[in-house]
Amino acid sequence: MFPTTVGRYELTLNMLFEHGRRYHGGSLVVSDERGTATRSTFAQVADRADRLAAALLALGVEQGDRVATFCWNHQAHLEAYLAIPAIGAVLHTLNIRLEESQLEFIVDHAADKVVIVDEDLLPTIEAVLRKAPSVTAVIVVGATTGGFETALRYDDVLADHAPVADYPDLTEDLAAIMCYTSGTTGDPKGVVYDHRSMVLHAWGAGLAADGLGITEHDRCLPVVPMFHANGWGIPHAAWMAGADLVMPGPDLSAANIARLVEQERVTLAGAVPTIWNDVLHLPEQRDLSSLRMIVCGGAASPRALLEDFQAAYDVEIIQAWGMTETGPLASLARRPKGAPASQEFDWREKTGRVLPGVEIRITDDADRALPFDGVSEGEVEVRGPWCTASYHGVEAPERFHDGWLRTGDVGTIDERGYLRITDRAKDVIKSGGEWISSLALEAEILTHPDVVEVAVIAVPDDRWTERPLPCVVLREGATADAHALAAHTAERVIKWSVPERWTFIDAVPRTSVGKFDKKLLRARHAAGQLDVVMTK
Repeated sequence: MFPTTVGRYELTLNMLFEHGRRYHGGSLVVSDERGTATRSTFAQVADRADRLAAALLALGVEQGDRVATFCWNHQAHLEAYLAIPAIGAVLHTLNIRLEESQLEFIVDHAADKVVIVDEDLLPTIEAVLRKAPSVTAVIVVGATTGGFETALRYDDVLADHAPVADYPDLTEDLAAIMCYTSGTTGDPKGVVYDHRSMVLHAWGAGLAADGLGITEHDRCLPVVPMFHANGWGIPHAAWMAGADLVMPGPDLSAANIARLVEQERVTLAGAVPTIWNDVLHLPEQRDLSSLRMIVCGGAASPRALLEDFQAAYDVEIIQAWGMTETGPLASLARRPKGAPASQEFDWREKTGRVLPGVEIRITDDADRALPFDGVSEGEVEVRGPWCTASYHGVEAPERFHDGWLRTGDVGTIDERGYLRITDRAKDVIKSGGEWISSLALEAEILTHPDVVEVAVIAVPDDRWTERPLPCVVLREGATADAHALAAHTAERVIKWSVPERWTFIDAVPRTSVGKFDKKLLRARHAAGQLDVVMTK
């Protein structure tokens, strides 16, 4: 073997941490607490992270131990992002929107040793923490410990410890962060990211021009929760680049997000489509001219949202796709070179082209790879340097084969490598031997001006096996009825796929990560809790 001359250099989050501290110490972290903002430099945040690291070591945290967070997006959570992996422990971000039974399962399954929790969130998880056998210490971010007599105050813990003197030398293959899936089918499953995968994700997804292209000139607003797949990598990428971070805290209302963009002159923001749809429909426009890009994921962004937001604010919403299992960012949807400007939204409404380093394919029911022709439809599979190849402590052979992750998404890939997810495998409507995409129907129904939201589910049908049922949320004062919506939809889709069943609801229920909870809608329909209107 011919020898390389390049020295071995471990890709660890410690390297990322030190780079931001040393070269971007003057960059800012703005942490909003319901309208009151605190401002700290990267150097000050790093000093506090050093103190947290020392405190965790004093509490007996060792390499490989899991330290969980149950927090909003704020400065203390960022300090945990930096400190916990730096001492060789594993940052475990707990989803604050999960039910108590799921939290109990996850804390026990991960064997969390220390939990850092926000004071206002403590009531949600206190019962879980009191009976969790693995938890030896609870640290509360806030003015009090909320009656948890054995808990420690975060600021007291930092004040009681001098900054850690030296961090251990870590290898890039050590576990750094873990995050559990939302568990919409079966128990939540843990994904464990090593240091190398997180550094590569920060570079490839966050800093690269084909990714988010974050630089020190940016001011980044991660609206997406930091417990949701590493905040889409924005905190790590911003720290490495020296971009200012604007943390929204607990108030994720459209009015507050718009206010933060306007007042803090945010240049890049990331959130689910619902947030931007709500911003678009605020009673008065805000000054969002500082934004160079909005990255939008978690659910498909309707074309109408992409077009209307750009028309109103001259700001691009770029669709992103990924999963907890993909680190998370796997693809972005931009118009490719050579495509005319008139096709801008044709490309941006797609799921997107995978980022360099991520591989993608679609397979049929026999696990055969299908061609990139934009027509062949199959299950989307991925692999890459920040994609998981297994789950923590759980055998799930149905999700992995030949080194590829089965995503559970159904879609097509064209000759340029652009993915279009047509549905979740579990949500596609199998009607009379044909497949109807619930996502495609939703996109067309949503073009009606009276429709605010719509989720389409499959319901049983004696003749066709399954038929689509749109669950529609109308605007206040809307006059459209089921017949009007059916006629509107018939102008846009194949005739046989037009729904003849419709139901109107006050709001579409969502999962803990903000996606439409179609499982719950299907259960409500089965229980006779939806008032279904027939148009035929």
